[in-house]
Amino acid sequence: MQTRNKVLDDISQLMTNAMGVAQGAKTEAETAMKSMMDRWLADRDFVTREEFDAVRAMAQKAREENEALKARLDALEAAKPAAKKAAAKK
Repeated sequence: MQTRNKVLDDISQLMTNAMGVAQGAKTEAETAMKSMMDRWLADRDFVTREEFDAVRAMAQKAREENEALKARLDALEAAKPAAKKAAAKK
């Protein structure tokens, strides 16, 4: 038959309770830190990934349109001297 030592049982129970308290404190600290970070980020003017991607797509489309317009303008300017020469011959 095993004998139980009351002192060791009390120490074991105390340690178990201390670990529970430490785990609770850890969870509370994590929650407080997350809340603080969320507030800090909300105070800044950061954009979401979706907003960033939408603006990036708009900028890419505008860049492509600018390139098309530049090519069109270059073609019109290249045709302009030929039109002046034809008008001068008349």
